[in-house]
Amino acid sequence: MRVYVPLTLPGLAAAHRAGELGPGPLTAYAVTPGLREWYVSDDIEELEYAALGRAAQASLRLLAVAPDVPRRRVVVAVDVPDREAVADPDRGLDPAALGEVRIERAVPLERAAAVHVDGDDAEADVAAAAQALGAADQGDDDARFTVDGADDHELLWYATQEIGDIVEELG
Repeated sequence: MRVYVPLTLPGLAAAHRAGELGPGPLTAYAVTPGLREWYVSDDIEELEYAALGRAAQASLRLLAVAPDVPRRRVVVAVDVPDREAVADPDRGLDPAALGEVRIERAVPLERAAAVHVDGDDAEADVAAAAQALGAADQGDDDARFTVDGADDHELLWYATQEIGDIVEELG
């Protein structure tokens, strides 16, 4: 199963040094039954893109509580055995938990398929979104608009061999 693990650039650097994502448990995002039902699609590429988007939102939440890290969302796509990515059946259709899975153990970085990171052009919007997230969660429509502005930016795709370069250049 392909899962998407939300990180920050320092988190990616730590994973690169350790050779693994972890320690567990990890929260990740995947194509779960709840995500399928919510998204109403059978196209696996669309569903995986939706799971990637959920992970990008989770990365933004990590940035919101870490004001001193670079304002770039980071998501690592990894392949794990289906049995290792467990969705909470009680939260399957909870909008806050759509696509969310839990992985109990650290995941070797060699299982990574790709890394997705915001480009330079997204940095200001991601910074504003991270700062506005708390107010958006409280129902502020202007803040929600600002947070949604980060979603207008596509995450860039990088091969796993480029992780060292990403960390050195952006971290």
